[in-house]
Amino acid sequence: MRTASLTRKTRETDIALSLNLDGGEVEINTGVGFFDHMLTALAVHGGFGLKVKVKGDLEVDDHHTIEDTGIVLGMAFAKALGDKSSIERYASFYIPMDEALAFVSLDISGRPFLVFDANFPQEKCGDYTSAMTVEFMRAFAFNAGITMHVKSMYGSNSHHIIEAIYKAVAHSLKQAVKLTDTGKPLSTKGVL
Repeated sequence: MRTASLTRKTRETDIALSLNLDGGEVEINTGVGFFDHMLTALAVHGGFGLKVKVKGDLEVDDHHTIEDTGIVLGMAFAKALGDKSSIERYASFYIPMDEALAFVSLDISGRPFLVFDANFPQEKCGDYTSAMTVEFMRAFAFNAGITMHVKSMYGSNSHHIIEAIYKAVAHSLKQAVKLTDTGKPLSTKGVL
């Protein structure tokens, strides 16, 4: 079963997270409403079971809560995938969200990298700082071992742009973690 459960406690955050790549319940409570909405979208559109409980230093701001959740979610993805045998590995997806369009292309390669190209007209979506989107994606990609390219093609509403990005990531991950019947990693090297 492709699952992982992790906890991580620092002076800034206390995170408990469980992930099932093949589905399950979705329960998200980070203390940042819009971020809960984005993680729920990521899980639902990715077809993942995801439970996240975060107690963060929100009296400072949302930075540590969002970035640290990305770290732990990335670590859980890496753990749940194991040696990455029999996965599609690559995927790309476009998501429209009203006037916004986002594109994501990724490779679950074990070689983390992030290219992020998006601008957010509004600084905040509720209690979520729009600029934290890149921090979450970087923390997730680097801890999951994923090469990920994220691009907002256009949009005028930060809520729509950010939601399109999270959903494009979700659908790309859903395709990339699909199992094949080879029993081997998709690599000319024989390992990832």
